[in-house]
Amino acid sequence: MLNSLVVFIASFLIGGLGIHIGAVVIADVSDYTYAFFTALIGAIVWSVVGFLFGWIPLLGPAIVLLAYLAVIKRRYPGGWIDAAGITLVAWIAVLVVLYALAAADITTFDAAGVPGT
Repeated sequence: MLNSLVVFIASFLIGGLGIHIGAVVIADVSDYTYAFFTALIGAIVWSVVGFLFGWIPLLGPAIVLLAYLAVIKRRYPGGWIDAAGITLVAWIAVLVVLYALAAADITTFDAAGVPGT
């Protein structure tokens, strides 16, 4: 149980780091705590919307991604393009961090708070 909690917290820290890097690069906003809570909210929205609509072929995943982008758009300045940019940079940053940690046998290759990782 404790091990699962540690992995859960660590994955959100990594997800928050990815969003933080994306927000710094795209929106020039530097607040890791804000990014961490954005990752938490994004993961909750992703899960709920995925549960409700994710089963719909082709349209379901698009709705889930749109809901996640709406969270980023709502929490950071800019429009949909900026939200997509923050998400893309976050995804790339998380992949780099997770690859390094997985290569060092520290963790597995996944993180909560950033979709697709």
